[in-house]
Amino acid sequence: MTIQLPPNFNLPSTINSHGWYDLPPFAANETKTELHAVISLSKTKHVAARIRAHNSVLTITVENGVRLTTTEKERLKNIVRSMLRIDEALEEFYSLCRKSPHLRWVPKRRAGRMLRSPSVFEDVVKMMFTTNCSWALTKIQTTQLTQKLGIETAENIYSFPFPETIAKKSDLWLRKEISCGYRAPYLLELCKNLVNNKIELESLRHSGLPTEELYWKLRSIKGIGHYAAGNLMKLIGRYDYLGIDSWVRKRFSELHKKRGVVSDTAIEKHYDRYGKWRGLVCLMEVTSDWHES
Repeated sequence: MTIQLPPNFNLPSTINSHGWYDLPPFAANETKTELHAVISLSKTKHVAARIRAHNSVLTITVENGVRLTTTEKERLKNIVRSMLRIDEALEEFYSLCRKSPHLRWVPKRRAGRMLRSPSVFEDVVKMMFTTNCSWALTKIQTTQLTQKLGIETAENIYSFPFPETIAKKSDLWLRKEISCGYRAPYLLELCKNLVNNKIELESLRHSGLPTEELYWKLRSIKGIGHYAAGNLMKLIGRYDYLGIDSWVRKRFSELHKKRGVVSDTAIEKHYDRYGKWRGLVCLMEVTSDWHES
């Protein structure tokens, strides 16, 4: 399957936008020119897809022999479009970057799109798994969750589990088998609330709610604090929040030659000049060295 790409799209920059490519069921090659993803079209149909780009065409190859109807092919393409933010309008953001010499590389490299999961649910769980822990532990939690509760779609390649599957497990089981520690009750409550239709997540990517109201909807999920909600907002497509963690604080200090601990308030004040794009500008700055090659 193929998708025609806009002129300002760059697949390696999108894959390398943040750490999601390194968490299953995503995987990428060393040069970030190829993305592997497991996409669930239904409870019983899971597609292991390889995604590549050449010139202005994106190619999606189904690798696990699943036969798709015409409708399912269109659904798969739409999910990939959403994952890679292909239709996101960044002209205003690029115009802003061109006004600042240190950001002019962003439109030149066609950076700025953030890879996101096929579902908001998957993004929320992964973001929960990044809170108050190392990246190594984030990978362990995500890997164990997919391998122990997902569906094997190809050899040692698993889908991301559905809320219904996780909700059947106990707090103790999640702590022991997934290594998610204090996050276990938060994950269970999230999944049970989704199963019982007490909350709804998937419409958030297309919500017309004011940004602040959308932010507090995310904050109402136990286990999603200021940092996690700010980063989830960026994955939704709202860039008003920075999503500051210890790594961002360290990178900001390095980039701006600050000695000692820099307060979050000072960092936020620094980016206020960029208005509704402040969160994306912050991300581009702290990850600029990722895009150099």
